[in-house]
Amino acid sequence: MTTYAKTALQAVEFYHSKAAGNPSVAWKMAAEICVPTLEGRKKGCPKGAFLGLCEEGRGMGVPSGSYTKSKFNKNYAVRAVRLLCSKPHLANDVAKLWSEVMSSGEDENKRHNQQMDVVVALWNAQLIAQPD
Repeated sequence: MTTYAKTALQAVEFYHSKAAGNPSVAWKMAAEICVPTLEGRKKGCPKGAFLGLCEEGRGMGVPSGSYTKSKFNKNYAVRAVRLLCSKPHLANDVAKLWSEVMSSGEDENKRHNQQMDVVVALWNAQLIAQPD
């Protein structure tokens, strides 16, 4: 499991245990434990994916709200969830999942920056609600 996958799962745990009052604080607390470098803790892509799913009310016991300014990473994560709903086998291949997320028109050559690790970790832990 990757560093950011662990961070996402730890953030959910912090939120559920009420150690953190909101998903942003939960992510920060989890990153301080799971991510070894300051630079890595500040990395916006996986955080934006996590907070974007929270913002959309995609489960994890977090009410929808305003948690991130990251529109791109939020959209990548939401798109990935939609794909996983119809193609759950993509949870076994992060690169393929990313490829399918990007095939919807944006820069198809852009590389994923751990957003899919966050989505897949939450998906595999059955913490993501199915879209309506």
